[in-house]
Amino acid sequence: MVKVALGQFAVQPEWQTNANTCLNLIARSVSAGAKLLVLPEGILARDITDPDIVLRSAQPIDGPFMTQLLEATLGSDLTVIGCIHLPAPNQRVWNVLVAVRDGKILAQYRKLHLYDAFSMKESTNVVAGEEVPPLLEVAGLKVGLMTCYDLRFPELARCLAVDGADLLVLPAAWVRGPLKESHWEVLVTARALENTCYMVATGECGVRNIGQSMVVDPLGVPIARAAEAPALLFADIDPDRIAHARKVLPVLENCRFARPELRS
Repeated sequence: MVKVALGQFAVQPEWQTNANTCLNLIARSVSAGAKLLVLPEGILARDITDPDIVLRSAQPIDGPFMTQLLEATLGSDLTVIGCIHLPAPNQRVWNVLVAVRDGKILAQYRKLHLYDAFSMKESTNVVAGEEVPPLLEVAGLKVGLMTCYDLRFPELARCLAVDGADLLVLPAAWVRGPLKESHWEVLVTARALENTCYMVATGECGVRNIGQSMVVDPLGVPIARAAEAPALLFADIDPDRIAHARKVLPVLENCRFARPELRS
């Protein structure tokens, strides 16, 4: 068994406040023996009255926010994953999933699918990524990386599963709205079931976003979930459950389609 943690919280406008929250969640996850902590999307800063806060709050990867998180993981085998905004050319930013362990950056994934939907337009300030992320190894598990709106595009999850992912992680800031909570639950469950992977999805909570972090097993069974308030959620990932799911439901083996390819 591999213990994972989901650190759900309401992101504040000031980055140091959010860094302190992350440091607390890291310490508690280490104490609980977790090997993976998944934080939400956009954890540097959020203010629903100021959509341009992502531009002012963006920090380089070696800035003070990430420096504190890296220092907090020194000497630990806990892998921490969350999303921050990094400066990009032409006064814009990238929405980057960053994975760290033992004081080192293991992976950076620039979000492929920008949230230009439901009357919002993430691409106003954010530059889309151009690459499917490689898998990350955590405690013997192969982990695929996704971010929020990526959830609505089954091709990315299938790419990662075909590449060998046992577990898919999804930091998110899922916006409230009619049917949106239902979409979240259906899509998180579907991505797990159709790929016979565990799905670990952490949502930001607060005024704008729904929270409702979830862990779903490879046969589509929710095994842990949070409500709308801040929470530190734990779940056990069982490699035998993955093997069982892929034996009784060999969808990856039976699929007649090739690995999806990223469009230029």
